[in-house]
Amino acid sequence: MGFLTGLFWLAAVIAGAMAAGWAFRTAVITVSPHGLAKEFRTMPLTAGFGLLMIAIYILVAVFAPAIAPFSETEIVGREYQPWDDVHLLGTDNLGRDMLSRLIYGARNTVGIAFATTALAFTLGSVLGLLAAVVGGWLDQLLSRAVDVLMAIPALIFALLLLTIVGTSVINMILVIAVIDATRVFRLARAVAMNIVVMDYVEAAKLRGEGLWRLITREILPNAMAPLVAEFGLRFCFVFLTISALSFLGLGIQPPTADWGSMVRDNATLISFGDITPLLPAGAIALLTVSVNFVVDWQLHRASGLRE
Repeated sequence: MGFLTGLFWLAAVIAGAMAAGWAFRTAVITVSPHGLAKEFRTMPLTAGFGLLMIAIYILVAVFAPAIAPFSETEIVGREYQPWDDVHLLGTDNLGRDMLSRLIYGARNTVGIAFATTALAFTLGSVLGLLAAVVGGWLDQLLSRAVDVLMAIPALIFALLLLTIVGTSVINMILVIAVIDATRVFRLARAVAMNIVVMDYVEAAKLRGEGLWRLITREILPNAMAPLVAEFGLRFCFVFLTISALSFLGLGIQPPTADWGSMVRDNATLISFGDITPLLPAGAIALLTVSVNFVVDWQLHRASGLRE
């Protein structure tokens, strides 16, 4: 009976998610211009659900002070207070409102992950495109340096560097960005290497186009589709890395609300059958799955495949 009940609830959740994705896709098609509406009509329900969840996360992160009932650092009750009408998700190990910290965690965790991904993506893609276009000693130097960095497991490398340089937010962003830029470098270089041998690139070189114009006008537009998909995937990896570092105590430092540290601080409640520590973990998982749904859709569009 318990197994059948679990299957029923799983089916209900999937059906609800698909219905939400369909409703969001219909709404977007209705308000979009004709060109965009045509693209959204081919969007699968999973991508519609993913875009809906991403939009909700963004709204929660932007309007966190207006949505949260309490401050993220304010002690409003006793520790581990159960769910009630005032504290809808109870309180944490210090008596802070869990719902408020979940909401502020969206701003802190997602915002820092996005900034880190943008920095890693910019650094990795610029160096990768330069290595492919210039070639020679620059390509060899950058590629061998990337090989050395990628030989070390990313999480262990990040833990080592943060232990050395300190656990401030700026240091964490720089460390993770440098580590993840190596992955972006590999993809950008591989994509650009297939483009630089094309006839239109050779023609641009014969016309005397400069390096910057060659990259921005000839190579980057044709490499954009896989790079955009990589940005989504890289955001997921960075997001999970930051949450893991926070869980281990070397990520976003208290009293700043962060989903990884919230799981660690309230993990003892699991021993008593309380699901509160699973809420920030669920928020991490939901955003990761939603981004991957959208990335899958974009990869499908870029591949030229049709249903």
